[in-house]
Amino acid sequence: MTTSRTTGRTRAALCAAVAAGVLAPVALAAAPASAATAKVSCTSGRAGLAAQLTKDITAALKGRKSTVALALYDRSTDTTCTLRATSTYDSASVVKATVLAMLLWDNAKHNRHLTQREIDLSTKMITKSDNDATTSLWKQLGVSKVNAFLKAAGMTHTVPGSGGYWGLTQITAQDEQRLLTLLTSKNSVLTDSARSYELGLMKKVVPAQRWGTPAGAVTGTTVQVKNGWLPRSTHGWRVHSIGAFTGNGHDYGLTVLTQDNKTMNDGVDTIQAVARVVHKDLNPRIMHGPRVLSAPAAPAVPVAPQEAVPPVPEAPAGRMLTAEPR
Repeated sequence: MTTSRTTGRTRAALCAAVAAGVLAPVALAAAPASAATAKVSCTSGRAGLAAQLTKDITAALKGRKSTVALALYDRSTDTTCTLRATSTYDSASVVKATVLAMLLWDNAKHNRHLTQREIDLSTKMITKSDNDATTSLWKQLGVSKVNAFLKAAGMTHTVPGSGGYWGLTQITAQDEQRLLTLLTSKNSVLTDSARSYELGLMKKVVPAQRWGTPAGAVTGTTVQVKNGWLPRSTHGWRVHSIGAFTGNGHDYGLTVLTQDNKTMNDGVDTIQAVARVVHKDLNPRIMHGPRVLSAPAAPAVPVAPQEAVPPVPEAPAGRMLTAEPR
């Protein structure tokens, strides 16, 4: 009886502690520990490539403070890599690529072409990461159309930001890869003309915003990219980059999402460290071929990358920010 009463009191005290939030710090402290155990997982149709990518990506991330989610596909070698691929992140400006895909999908459903206004807005949104243009198109589409596109596209883990805050759309590396695959292969969701139009704009992103996944891409590769970053009081800087790499035998896509960065540069550096080893490992003949005296010069990555900061509830949209050169 004494044991029973003691157990009952202990249980009651425990419940009271939970209700009072006494144990909240313990629960919060446990999350990063489990996240830290996540490991890079790769498969490939090319002998030895999966092991090489796993080793090199893991080494590129070693010692970094960023919490990273990534996804890679390479059609030519039947290769995939993932890390926290279904973990959710605030989208920041990478959602702009999804917004344009939504617009193109909706227009095709109604058998109509883009208006001049839509052309102007989509060009500003993708090539310059213009926030006002994005807000205009987001309002035009509306939440019901946004959700309808996500369902049609199979982007089942993406949740639109509420209250018009498109930059707080919850995304995953897995869903961003799904978007890249739709943009780079024939499918029933996006027409060939829609895919060509969006990839064309992603090729024309202004030089100061061509950082991230393009780092280390070899000469002759067609680079299509969209980036984003966003500072918040929790999880620090979110810094993301999605890129599709095609042409001259290339056909792969890379998504790298990061948070818990102390500075913008921390996130940019993390993404670019991953990108460089991915491009190297997927292009061994170019990078390491016996007849190549030196690797071709990669496309220049800005010393001081820029990207617009989207609006969030605790702060209005920021100006175009420039990361400190490293």
